[in-house]
Amino acid sequence: MIYLISEEFAPNSMGVLEPTETRRKVYAQHQSVTADEWFDGGRNGLNPDMRFLMFRPEYRGEQIIEFRGQRYAVYRTYETRNDIIELYVERKQGDV
Repeated sequence: MIYLISEEFAPNSMGVLEPTETRRKVYAQHQSVTADEWFDGGRNGLNPDMRFLMFRPEYRGEQIIEFRGQRYAVYRTYETRNDIIELYVERKQGDV
């Protein structure tokens, strides 16, 4: 189980945009990234950590995932057969 987190920005009383988060719980399979993914990502300034496989129609383009109390940023997706999508994520320092 993971949480997919989306952000929307709305102006406050002073007109400054403030983020509001929406969290959805979905079921996903947790997997390690391959050695090639880790190596290629590192060469491109990324820090590949893991990937999640989930049912494609449940993904709405969220860029933040929470798994076991940690937040991760989605840096790429890959659609496979049978309506499955892979979400590749990296852990960020500080807030995502």
